[in-house]
Amino acid sequence: MKISARNVLKGKVVDIVKGATTAHVMIDVGGTIVTASITNESVDDLGLVKGMTASAVIKSSDVMVAVE
Repeated sequence: MKISARNVLKGKVVDIVKGATTAHVMIDVGGTIVTASITNESVDDLGLVKGMTASAVIKSSDVMVAVE
């Protein structure tokens, strides 16, 4: 796979919660859960299931920084 995004976080799908049109896909990336909101159709097209390896690809023109 070649992609222009520089932030590709490889991990394991730990949960998929489908709604009416949108699904929340949770990926465990080294102990941190990254959640993506994608269409149900995309979940089906990608063949996403719990336990499989997948990557969270982050492409954004804005990156925010926060501290506690």
